[in-house]
Amino acid sequence: MSMTQQKIVADDELFSLLIVDDNEMNRDLLLRRLGNSGFQLSSAENGKEALDKLRQQSFDLVLLDIMMPVLDGYETLKVMQESELMRRVPVIMITALDNVESAVRCIELGAVDYITKPFNPVLLKARVGACLERKRLSDQEERYRVKIEHTNQNLSEEVRLKIREVSESQLAAIFAMSKLAESRDPETGEHLERMREYCKLLSEQLSRMPKYRPIIDREFVDNIYAASPLHDIGKVGIEDNVLLKPGALTGDEWVLMKQHPVIGAETLREVDRQHPGNAFIHTGIDIAEGHHEKWDGSGYPHGKSGEGIPLVARILALGDVYDALTSKRCYKDAFSHEKSRDIIREGSGSHFDPDVVLAFFEMEDDFMKVREAYKDPESD
Repeated sequence: MSMTQQKIVADDELFSLLIVDDNEMNRDLLLRRLGNSGFQLSSAENGKEALDKLRQQSFDLVLLDIMMPVLDGYETLKVMQESELMRRVPVIMITALDNVESAVRCIELGAVDYITKPFNPVLLKARVGACLERKRLSDQEERYRVKIEHTNQNLSEEVRLKIREVSESQLAAIFAMSKLAESRDPETGEHLERMREYCKLLSEQLSRMPKYRPIIDREFVDNIYAASPLHDIGKVGIEDNVLLKPGALTGDEWVLMKQHPVIGAETLREVDRQHPGNAFIHTGIDIAEGHHEKWDGSGYPHGKSGEGIPLVARILALGDVYDALTSKRCYKDAFSHEKSRDIIREGSGSHFDPDVVLAFFEMEDDFMKVREAYKDPESD
């Protein structure tokens, strides 16, 4: 390595060396022989003093004597190797000519090289120069790695934001389709908005129960919030004379009405076949198909019972019934929260999952707030 190369490192700074030796004559000799190479030089009398300096400032290389008082070279090297910061600083061991085996032991402990006393000026500069060149390349590689990592993080963030933009656009489109399906029923009002909030409240409360902690995470809550508007999307396949009939349905008409969960689920399954693996769509399928099932197996379309009904459907079922009870319809006035709460309590273990009912009673004040925040336009 030329003199110019020795003096120049990244960012145009000089290499900084720390010489550690308890013998003042050896320290002075090394300082003189390396000083005219343009290095920034510091010295220490023992390992403890060296470690103090290493903690206070950065060095590119340490020349470390083995036999020293207070803290010898072995102990000093061991502390350096255990430090995330100091282990990156290369160490050349200083040893007597008849103590090479000790230097080899230090190499095994993490030192990069050794030099022997008395010092050969040419060999000394060659060993130091080679070690510093490796350090320069290592530092350059680390800077590139950090830069690439930073660039990747920026790209990941940009991709994440783009995906979020696309996802939000897709969700907006799906919500619009759900609103279009609901618009065929003039009595739904702000039903979809309330359903999203009810499902979120119940999911978050259930996630606090030990049984559901492994199941309900942030993704679960986000998916049920986003997919809940799809619960009645199958109504687009029900004829107007059945869907909009003001009076009681006949037996045949009721059979047709009970098909809307199947129609909705099959519609979403077709989406999943074309774009497989989307957890949001899977949540929508479970909700659309299962939200009219009942805990005791008396629901429709498949008569599923208990935990055979998907959890998202069991959650939405309670929110859906609560919203129907507290909303005005052509055939009834809106029930009070208190009356609706009593009906839900009576349905625990028959219509509703008892755990979901418990979650509801923990969050009923929040249910009333949602009801107030998303009033139907015709409500008082």
